[in-house]
This record gives sequence, C-alpha cells and structure tokens, in this order.
Amino acid sequence: MNTQHTAVDTIRPVLHYTARNTWLNDPNGLIFHGGLYHLYYQNNPLGSTWGNMSWGHATSRDLFTWTEQDIAIGVDAHEEIFSGSIVFDARNTSGLGATLQPPLVAIYTSAYTKASAHAGLQAQSLAYSLDGGYTWKKYANNPVLNRNSADFRDPKVFRYDSGLESFWVMVAVEAVEHTVVLYRSADLKAWQYLSSFGPANATGGIWECPDLFPLPLDGDSLTVKWVLSVNMNPGGPNGGSAGQYFVGHFDGKIFTSETTVDTGADTQGQLEKYQWLDWGRDYYAAVSFNDVPDGRRIMVGWMNNWDYANETPTVPWRSQMALPRAVELATIDGQPRLIQRPAPEMCTHFGPALLLNSDAVPIPEGTHPLEADGPVLLIEAEFAPGTATEFGFIVRKGTDEGTRIGIAPALGQISIDRQASGQVDFHGTFPSIDSAPLVATGGMYTLAVVVDHCSVEVFAHPGEVSLAELIFPLDESTGVSVYSIGGTATLEKLHVYAPKEPSLELGQLANHSGDSARG
Repeated sequence: MNTQHTAVDTIRPVLHYTARNTWLNDPNGLIFHGGLYHLYYQNNPLGSTWGNMSWGHATSRDLFTWTEQDIAIGVDAHEEIFSGSIVFDARNTSGLGATLQPPLVAIYTSAYTKASAHAGLQAQSLAYSLDGGYTWKKYANNPVLNRNSADFRDPKVFRYDSGLESFWVMVAVEAVEHTVVLYRSADLKAWQYLSSFGPANATGGIWECPDLFPLPLDGDSLTVKWVLSVNMNPGGPNGGSAGQYFVGHFDGKIFTSETTVDTGADTQGQLEKYQWLDWGRDYYAAVSFNDVPDGRRIMVGWMNNWDYANETPTVPWRSQMALPRAVELATIDGQPRLIQRPAPEMCTHFGPALLLNSDAVPIPEGTHPLEADGPVLLIEAEFAPGTATEFGFIVRKGTDEGTRIGIAPALGQISIDRQASGQVDFHGTFPSIDSAPLVATGGMYTLAVVVDHCSVEVFAHPGEVSLAELIFPLDESTGVSVYSIGGTATLEKLHVYAPKEPSLELGQLANHSGDSARG
C-alpha cells in the first residue's frame, strides 16, 4: 500500500522492552537478583543500527515495567562485547568478590578488533560487579577461554549440582560448524572441555546463542529432562533467523538428545519436523533467566529478524524484545515438547474485558467486525472448524490494512499474513505469509493472541505452537474482525481484554517508567 506512515513513538510497543533511543538485539546476562529481573542485551549506545556492540541494561520487578540503566559493559578499542550470560557467584569461587560480598560474574564473548593482540578471534572473557549488577569491571587476565577461533561465542553458564559434586558449566557455539561445545570450571577462570553436540536438525545457517536447562516433564519433579536450545541465522522455517531446541539428558558432561531427527537435511519438509522455539519471523537469540524463584523457567527472545533488522521503520529506537515467556515441558503425541505462554505477570496488566462471550457463535463466510478494538489487546478464543477452508482473526485492521491470523484445517496449519499489515515496503522480505503446523485438539482450536503497537504474538493450544511477528500499521488501524473463507466455522469462546492502564494505549515510554531503586 502507498499510505505514508510516520515513525513516531506511537509505534513504540508498551508490552515489549525497547531501548530509549538506540539499537538492541540479543538478550544477554538474564538473571533474577536482589528482587529484580536484570535484562542485559546487545546494544549500540551510539546509534540505531548494529555496531559498537556493548551490553545495555534494564531492570524490572515484574517483567512488565522496565527501567533502562546505564551501559553495563562497553565497547573499547580492543574488543566489542558480544553475547553471554551472568551468574551469581554466591560462594565466591572466582575470588572476584569476598565472602560477605560475593560477585555477579558476566561471561561474555570478546570479539577482538584489529587493535588487539587477539585480532580476529572470538574468546570468552569475564567482568564482575560488586554492586548488584550496575557497574562492572573487566577481569585483568581475559580471555579465560580461547580456542583460537573466529566464531566461538555466546557462552551460557550455570551451576550444575549432581548431588556428588557441584561446578560451573558453559555451553557455547562454534557457529559455522553447527556445534555446541560444553566446558566445566571450578572458579569461572579455568575451563576444561567436556563434550560437543551437533550438527543436528536445522543447519541452514550459523548456530548462535545456546542455552541448556532442566525442566520437569508433565510437572513431575521425579522425571526431569534437559532442554538444549540453539538459534540459527538464516535457515528458519519461514526464512531468516529462528531458534530450535532439543530435549534429552545431561549427566554433567554430555548432552544426549532424544528428539534429533537428522544431521541437517534442511529441506522444507524436514524443517517442519524439527522443534522450533517459535515459527514466526521475529523470535531469535532466545535464552532463559538464571535464578528465577520457585524453579520457574522464563525465556526472552529478540523480536526481529536479521533479514531486515537494520531497516525496520522506527525512530529513534530500533528493535524490541519479545514477551517474556514461561516455558514448561509436556508430552505431546508421545514426545517431550516445550509449552510456551506469556509470563503470568504480563497477563495481570489486562482487564477489563471489552468482549466476554462463552456462547457458541457461528461465523458465516466473510469478514465480520467485532465490538472490540484497540492497538494493545489480549484475545483468547476457541474455534470449532466447520466447512470453511480457512478462518480466524484480522487484527490492527484499518481501511486498507490488517494482519490476518488464519487456521486452515485441511492444510493442518496456522498462519500469519502480514502482506497488508501496514508499512511493509522497507525491505523485500518483510511482507510475508508465515505458517506453522497445527491440528485440532479435541476437535477445537485454542488461541491466545497478544497485540501490541508493532507486533503480534500468537500462542496456540495453548502454547504448543507460537508465532511472533512484527507489524507496522497506521495508528488509527485498531479494528478486530473474525473471518471465514469457503464456508463456515464456529467461535466457541471469545474474550478480548484491553490494558488496565489507559497510558498503555498511547505508545509512550511506559516500559521505562518503573521504580529505578536498586534492589
């Protein structure tokens, strides 16, 4: 479409974190510490495109209201600060703190510049904080782990306790080799090689940003599996960057996958057999928080795609995080699969209901506006298929634009069509129809849809399949419709919620207005 769009702060999301006026990408160093969620991230403090990689920093008490802090670890003449993780060294095993003042330790990738003695290499380094994660000092003897590789990066570190011994484990990648490498350490400084995993399943692009964590299967604390996630660019199921995962066993040395399909055929038919963190175009570099209370596992991904990330039409900021997701592990069709839902903390910010209907309503062929609209919505729905070839919602609907969320029973899929979602002409790969496998459960299709100023996230059945997509509609395109093509369907349940806080619909810097007190 040719309608002129103006990129102003009304496009800025209010449910998703953005930096105030700079670029961000991968979430880094996710940790719950001192009563706060700490979100560090790849950041260009000098502009709104990728470059000058440093660690930005934001804090939140509730995963919803974020306070942007000062740059945590900054680029210098010798290194850019690539992705990594943070641990609370409670026992001061590193010696970088004291018994009564144990440190937070960041393990990050040093991407060495031409000015460095390690020019062209990527190796793992440390920085530490003694004030709860606000100011950081680089370790004097960096790097602590160097494989003399140009593509060794993205360390995720956690504490492993077998009951007999306890030590630090690092999972990182040799990116172009499609390999996850595992190491162990007693003190975060000296590392010993454990094992490698890969290539496996999708290998159509470089591997990045791995994570490894345990989850009880079907809520049974006596049956614990390990999840290894690894992100890949390009080669995702709908093009560009994406994340896949494997489920299996970790014995402190070797990760053994139970869900590997093959060693990387990467045909479209095979891609649909792999397990993806998200099937949409805009969910990448997802990793989980360390030390969340009650054993919860919460993941955050970067909501963008490397195909067009530097060109999305927003100013002065560029890129956002996806919603924090609570992840669980369930048996589906005899296989262990991740279930992902928006973190419960997010849903508490919606209400009252704009529409609350638990009675079956037929959907005749055609498009039918609902008596509920808005730029920020939570939609919960249940559909029963009928004779229609496709049915679903159109969100952020305006005169000539809208984003279509469609279910096609005969094809066994759900899709998001953003070809007419608003401004789409800033990059040739952005206008797209992106799909994921989906079949009815008990004859029904259950959806939760979160709409924000410039995004749509869909969680189906509920959370077995997810799709995250950016959109850039006109401010006034706030309508919601149901539709049916080629026949009829039935809307068995429909709940539509608006945000509790009126300011959330204004697209201001709501995600920066939190309590800046340091925990």
